Amino acid sequence: MKSGVEGSMRKKMEELRLVCEREIPIQHHKIDTATRSFKKSLHSTKAKAQESLQMQSKLGKLKVELRELEDKLVKALAAKIRKEAKQIALADSISAMKDGVEELRGFVENQRASKDEYAAIISQQTDGLKACEEKHNQTAEQKEEIEEAIAWYNKVLGLRIECGHGVKFIFTNIDANNQDKEYFFTVRHENDVYTLIDCDPQLNDAKELLRELNKSNGLFKFVRTMREKFQAVVTHGTFPDIASRDQDTSMISKSAPVSSISTDSRSEILSQQQEHQSDEHNRNSRKLDRAKGGRAAVLSPGSASSLRRSPRFKVALY
Repeated sequence: MKSGVEGSMRKKMEELRLVCEREIPIQHHKIDTATRSFKKSLHSTKAKAQESLQMQSKLGKLKVELRELEDKLVKALAAKIRKEAKQIALADSISAMKDGVEELRGFVENQRASKDEYAAIISQQTDGLKACEEKHNQTAEQKEEIEEAIAWYNKVLGLRIECGHGVKFIFTNIDANNQDKEYFFTVRHENDVYTLIDCDPQLNDAKELLRELNKSNGLFKFVRTMREKFQAVVTHGTFPDIASRDQDTSMISKSAPVSSISTDSRSEILSQQQEHQSDEHNRNSRKLDRAKGGRAAVLSPGSASSLRRSPRFKVALY
């Protein structure tokens, strides 16, 4: 029994040994084949790795070149944008220049029209200047006549006015025996009040006359009354009543220089001669001019034409 089992075991072992001996060469062949295949694969992998390294190097170079190309592209785009901006600015400048040219054309046309207008104005001004020159020549002649008339009035009427600390009225031609003798009084006007500073000769009712002057503000009437008082002192040695002064008026007949200028013009010239005085004197002078203007109306017997018609005329002395 034991020998049968051992025999079967040996038989199986022998079969297994034979199988192993047959499989060993086959496995050796497979191992060799696998080894050769692995070596080939390893060589192929190394080659691919080297190729990959080369490709990576080339890729790096390509990336650098790509960056350079991108930079060049950016620069080219920037240059293109600048050129386009310059073109737009140039187009705007051309449009503005065209508008400026049109505006200048309109301005030139306006200047031409203004030139013609100014030429017409200059022509008118030239004509006006000629007329002014002629008028100036006439005015010079009239001024000489006015000065002659003023000298005549001062000589005949015997009135002289001086400005200083007040307005001084000096009369001559009062005393028939001594026509050069001066009678005067000085009036000052300040704060709308008249003050009699001095009077030669002294008049008893001068204060009453001054009060009436401050009430009525009639300087012409006051001057006229004062002259009448001086005349009364010389003629009668008494003071006439104020109500009778209009009847007690002296008349002088004397040849006057023929003048085409009214006595109102004389008053204006006298007022211009007194403008250089102080403010106080100017106020007094203006009141005096108004009084003289009123007196001129009394002194003048008529218009300038009446002076031409008559070589002699009468003038009322205040």
